[in-house]
Amino acid sequence: MTPRERTLVERTEHAAVEVLLHNARGPCRGLPRTAGWGYPEPYTRDMMICSLGILINGHEKLVQSLRRVLETAAAHQSSLGHIPSLVHSDEDRGASDTTPLFLVAVAVYRRAAGEPGFLAAAVNKALTWMDYQSPEDRTIVSQLPTSDWRDEQWILGYGLFVNAVYYAALRLHGRGDRADRLADMMGHFAIDETARQRHVHEGLVLRHKPYYAAWSYKVYRSERFDLLGNSLAILTGIASRTRSKDLVAWIEAECRSLRKRGLLAVDLPPNFFPYIQPGDPDWRPRYERFNRPGEYHNGGLWPFICGFYVAALVAAGRRKLAEKKLLALTALVKPSRTADVDCGFNEWVRAQDGTVQGQDWQSWSAAMYLYAAHCVRHGRTPWFDEVRQFQKK
Repeated sequence: MTPRERTLVERTEHAAVEVLLHNARGPCRGLPRTAGWGYPEPYTRDMMICSLGILINGHEKLVQSLRRVLETAAAHQSSLGHIPSLVHSDEDRGASDTTPLFLVAVAVYRRAAGEPGFLAAAVNKALTWMDYQSPEDRTIVSQLPTSDWRDEQWILGYGLFVNAVYYAALRLHGRGDRADRLADMMGHFAIDETARQRHVHEGLVLRHKPYYAAWSYKVYRSERFDLLGNSLAILTGIASRTRSKDLVAWIEAECRSLRKRGLLAVDLPPNFFPYIQPGDPDWRPRYERFNRPGEYHNGGLWPFICGFYVAALVAAGRRKLAEKKLLALTALVKPSRTADVDCGFNEWVRAQDGTVQGQDWQSWSAAMYLYAAHCVRHGRTPWFDEVRQFQKK
């Protein structure tokens, strides 16, 4: 990276901190807001993901704000251990990803703050909740459609993203036996037969492909590519070192193909592809309005996910490529849709033309930029390095 490029990254990091400081106090009980001018609520999953960038940066005001978020989420945990979708709500429930994300966020906070017993009771309840999310009592957890961060997309049964987060949580909380069992179950092939055989348990591995299925359940599965879930598979070491390198090579080759066909305008991967098209078996009428091809959850570019991808490249030993993608991410977070700001840190970008479409000054877009920049600068992936020590060759 040239001196000019390093300066540009540093300036963008400063802008990211400005976003997080602006959003640190919102109208809901003084808790952080999810975006600068839209989303005034403290969405739990966003706040938990922000923990990575906040704790890497270490700004005292942001760290204290994060601590309050974690304590508030724990205070509104259900009697069974479920973490709500809004940090401060006793009623807004049903998310499949908030509880494992909470477990990861508490674990990294404990390490950063030097408080190994922080929120111990809430953590134990959350781990128990996750135990009961496995229909066959085999550790791998299931979900209902639109219950993870993709509120406009069907991820059914055993989702890659949620299970990858859960795997990280188990490792970070010292539940090695369960983590091994989960990795084993995820490593089974997704079943592709017309009838399920007895004693054959489905997993998330696809035959003759380096990436993992977005989801599978019994004889059903999706072979479309989930960037966030697969990036986490690399970061956590669920994917072996060999598979990780093959996966990165596949992603880059597929993105070159998308660009040649006019389906991708920037040098970063969409969150999901091939895009679901009208008439495809997994197309749903509601997608016409909210989830068109190359948009939102159906192939939009999400800066926070691209931050995870940059970190995954570092984890896979592709540091030069990670530098290149960080610079592409630096350009991606620059434009704003409505706000008059130097860096928009927008929510999501349309794949075909690179135009920003979501809310400006999105907290997780800013936080994951900070995390990605740190990973590239130092050649390591804090907290995930610890998880990845169990990775196979």
